[in-house]
Amino acid sequence: MLVQLVQSILVVVLAVTVSVVYFIAGNWILDRWSAKSNTPKAEKIRPWIFLFPALFLISLYLLYPAFETLRLSFFNNSGREFVGMQNYLWLFQDEQMRTTLRNNFLWLIIVPLLSTFFGLIIATLSDRVWWGAFAKTLVFMPMAISFVGASVIWKFIYDLRSTDADQIGLLNAIVVALGGEPMAWITIPFWNNFFLMVVLIWIQTGFAMVILSAALRGLSNEVIEASRMDGANEFQIFYKIMVPQILPTIIVVWTTITVIVLKVFDIVVAMTNGQWDTGVLANLMFDWMFRAADFGRGSVIALMILLGVIPIMYLNIKRLKQEDEI
Repeated sequence: MLVQLVQSILVVVLAVTVSVVYFIAGNWILDRWSAKSNTPKAEKIRPWIFLFPALFLISLYLLYPAFETLRLSFFNNSGREFVGMQNYLWLFQDEQMRTTLRNNFLWLIIVPLLSTFFGLIIATLSDRVWWGAFAKTLVFMPMAISFVGASVIWKFIYDLRSTDADQIGLLNAIVVALGGEPMAWITIPFWNNFFLMVVLIWIQTGFAMVILSAALRGLSNEVIEASRMDGANEFQIFYKIMVPQILPTIIVVWTTITVIVLKVFDIVVAMTNGQWDTGVLANLMFDWMFRAADFGRGSVIALMILLGVIPIMYLNIKRLKQEDEI
């Protein structure tokens, strides 16, 4: 532990030192060049000099892997023999892949919708009670827990023991107390996907609540009071006045959670490891890429995730440009 701590400190010190030296040296060279040539070229180059490290790292760790993944998708499992569209044909013919796509579709529909909905409701109601700040703290606390940690907590909630033993799982303990039979909840095909989704909804509701609560506090009280004087009830004020005004923020929250869902991996691996038809794209990509050592099929699945993220990013960028133009 001490060795890792020392290594981390040394890496931070080295990175800061290199950054400072690069900044000073870059400025010194450009200043001398500008003084000798008496041209404005140095000032035009200066921003690119300081952007270069970031652009280089982005190219190295984002652009290059994306193009390499695209290349590998046309090769066999070793990445050496060209197989054309064979991996793409497998993608749409494999039964496990179809199950995974179904699961991902359910995650994309249910998790962002419920997380945003619950976050909005809690943000609205908590501002109307004196203990609202405490309630928000409790709802936000899961955000401080890692996905793996949250999965372990919920795995205990769904835990099943033999019928002659005491049930330590909260859900089965409640079922037994009500006279029912305990069940292995996360092994029930199809429905177990919903039990896994609960974990991410539990975490992301706090994120949605914080962002939407800030948006609600920015609304004009005069408009809301005028609506009440005109005879509008609380539901009408919420649905027809408050929600339309914070709709851009709702869309941002929804798209952010959607991107997180597309990358969901930890929860599935920690709770089921993709068994009992609970696999998602990221989980399946990991299995093919690193467990089966099939770089071709693993790359195709990675491209599916990338293609799922691109439209969301495009819509967000387009919306931000429209807001800047207003």
